[in-house]
Amino acid sequence: MKILIINAGSSSLKYQLIDMDHESIIAKGLVERIGIEGGKLTHKYGDKTYTVTPDAIKDHTEAMNLVLEALLSKEHGVISSISEIGAVGHRVLHGGEKFTASCIIDQACMDAIEENIPLGPLHNPANLMGIRACQAVMPDTPMVAVFDTAFHQTMPRTSYLYGVPYEYYEKYHIRRYGFHGTSHRFVSARALEVLGLKDKPSKIVICHLGNGSSLSACVDGKCFDTSMGLTPLEGVLMGTRSGDLDPAVVECIANNEHLTPSETLNVLNKKSGLLGLSGVSSDMRDVRSAAAEGNAMAKVTLDIWAYRIRKYIGAYAAAMGGLDAIIFTAGIGENDGEGRADVLKGLEFLGVKLDAEKNAKVRGVEAEISAPDSKVKVWVIPTNEELAIARDTLMLTSK
Repeated sequence: MKILIINAGSSSLKYQLIDMDHESIIAKGLVERIGIEGGKLTHKYGDKTYTVTPDAIKDHTEAMNLVLEALLSKEHGVISSISEIGAVGHRVLHGGEKFTASCIIDQACMDAIEENIPLGPLHNPANLMGIRACQAVMPDTPMVAVFDTAFHQTMPRTSYLYGVPYEYYEKYHIRRYGFHGTSHRFVSARALEVLGLKDKPSKIVICHLGNGSSLSACVDGKCFDTSMGLTPLEGVLMGTRSGDLDPAVVECIANNEHLTPSETLNVLNKKSGLLGLSGVSSDMRDVRSAAAEGNAMAKVTLDIWAYRIRKYIGAYAAAMGGLDAIIFTAGIGENDGEGRADVLKGLEFLGVKLDAEKNAKVRGVEAEISAPDSKVKVWVIPTNEELAIARDTLMLTSK
């Protein structure tokens, strides 16, 4: 079966067409600047790239039409009929507490995604636009919603409740939800396979480290705790996000800078993290280069980044009562050997022993990077959220 994966943003639409017989990518692309001037479709198939720059792309339905035209094009296409697409899998940010797993999209599912807009105000409306656009141009094709929050719904109350009046949880659903769940689920399942722990007790920390970063503590393959919270702002230091801080910092910044609470949160989400601390960039590669050239604040920023992640690993080891493995994934986790080494410094007391030579060579491939005698195994496992979505879609639509 061929499955189309859709990840819709407010003004963008990413897609992949996957052949599930071989779990291989047939084509992928991006539609940019939907609803604003300068719209563009970039379509990649094989080793070729095809670009379309229409005068304007009015909405997501027009964007989906462009995607299908590219997929069906006699010159640049990869299929001859829409009927070759057996199903569509949609990435949806926030499922709240209603969804603990992926589901077939029906009206009840759509209503629930809409109900969760207050929890995902930027993403859920865009996800709905993507679903409706697909339904408009592919009305007879089954569709599945895969929720970024679902994997973390196994957390116990001790992990997800905040120390605020309980009525706020009851009235406003204020709690830790966690994000990057599709990535954590994919990597967690793969980790159990490579570690030979699939049917055995296991305690693993997954480090999804990219421009947005989150950690999860997984017991027997299920999420026990995760670093992101009500929103993706909580947790470790990220590209532009502050991560954990005293809530009173919001009031202090707002009062001194004469900002509203929303404007202050914008600072914490978009102007903080690596960018705000280093003053250099939100990109780890730029910060690392600046540190190598003698930029003192860039060096401090790298130290803080590694320290925050290390602290979470130690806390999760204590919370789970042990640790079998640490897994690195996502852009930084998969490619930055120096960053991985910095994170693991000081964890020797837990039984972590890194093979420095192996670690330095690993970039974007699956590999063990711990020494043979390390009590805690350390692996790099590339994530593949699109494949995880495709697998769920295949499973649900093949029933």
